[in-house]
Amino acid sequence: QVQLVESGGGLVQAGGSLRLSCAASGRTFSTYAMGWFRQAPGKEREFVATIWWSTGLTYYADAVKGRFTISREYSKNTVYLQMNSLKPEDTAVYYCAADTTWRPNYSDSLKNLNEYDYWGQGTQVTVSS
Repeated sequence: QVQLVESGGGLVQAGGSLRLSCAASGRTFSTYAMGWFRQAPGKEREFVATIWWSTGLTYYADAVKGRFTISREYSKNTVYLQMNSLKPEDTAVYYCAADTTWRPNYSDSLKNLNEYDYWGQGTQVTVSS
């Protein structure tokens, strides 16, 4: 079991920044990737970014590339999402997720939410125009 707790959401004006944190506990040694997803009202949950835990390699959705940065603090089992130049369309509940299924390397399938085994409770991000 892996437990995930997100924090750092809030209300920010367009053009502003926020940093989300996700602290993992439990069987964290079995984690291969950590991802961020988001879900806006009336929409499906969508991929935002993912990080390959062992090497720190990162991958982003086109909508956030160049504005968001995913990173991890290995010793603290924590993953971050630095969000800059926020837009009203970034408004959503942001979820952290952990993939604990063995795989030898990163795969684009990690952009699919079904590849993740554990989820946090979500944190609300609201960007006002």
